[in-house]
Amino acid sequence: MRLKGFPLALVLAVTAAFAVAPEAAAISAPRLLINQDFPDPDVLKTAWGYFAFSTGTGATRIPFATAPAPEGPWRVAGDALGAVPVWAKPDGGFWAPDVTQLADGTFVLYFAAAQQTGGEMCLGAATAAKAAGPYTPAGDRPLVCAPEDHGDIDPQTFVDTDGSRHLLYKSDGAATGPPAAIWTQRLQADGRTLTGPRTELLRADLTAEKAVVEAPSVVKTASRYLLFYSADTFQSTGYHTSYASAPALAGPFVKADAPVLSTGLLGGKVDAPGGADVVDGHIYFHGWLGGGRTARGLYELPISVAGDVPKLG
Repeated sequence: MRLKGFPLALVLAVTAAFAVAPEAAAISAPRLLINQDFPDPDVLKTAWGYFAFSTGTGATRIPFATAPAPEGPWRVAGDALGAVPVWAKPDGGFWAPDVTQLADGTFVLYFAAAQQTGGEMCLGAATAAKAAGPYTPAGDRPLVCAPEDHGDIDPQTFVDTDGSRHLLYKSDGAATGPPAAIWTQRLQADGRTLTGPRTELLRADLTAEKAVVEAPSVVKTASRYLLFYSADTFQSTGYHTSYASAPALAGPFVKADAPVLSTGLLGGKVDAPGGADVVDGHIYFHGWLGGGRTARGLYELPISVAGDVPKLG
């Protein structure tokens, strides 16, 4: 079972303030794990090693990579998605995957794709017996596709300490309506059936967010839920990773006063760090390579928690 959180040993009973951002010099240099296009990374720890999945690149629908340890060495190994879902456009791209393992051992891959009718982005699911796949699409319709959202992307699962399973995702919003938001809805044990109403966790309501919040990843500490998310547009150097905290997964979430990752905080070593995934004391994220806007590599930094506040390095 995949738990997106920290071991309790990493949760320190120390109070800390986050009113100002840490000095960039205090953060160790990010480690470049994959020096090629591997955007929107999702990392999965298994009994057989580590797996990472990314948004499609070229003809590869869902690229995946493997490593024996969190720091690598990482090797891009192939395409995890074995077939195009019947509801999705074959050439519409497959975005921001997430993989989790169910109690019965089945692996479930969540992804965003453009639906054949209308072209809006929707969320789908696929299953496999092995983490590497190949994953077979489940069902003949999307898992999430709310017309009022103007597109749903960036799925991310979270398994709470009580064993309940939840799906988080982003609604795109519209230029003339509400901005982007992050939602959660409970999943049944099969990982492919939503149950109960969905809950809005936070919305892009800060000037620096430029109407965009996306790429959710939840960490449970001893007393709080930390929701990491990206903000601003991904092409911008201002793209950054922030977090919000709440006493329960349903909220209310309060945004921190400063980002966790930004181009400035990392001393310019990573351009537009975002799409973060937090797994077992490591934060994985992408950033533009080579000073351009054609490929985003996979980076990693150690992360811990002090007084329910994340600390890098």
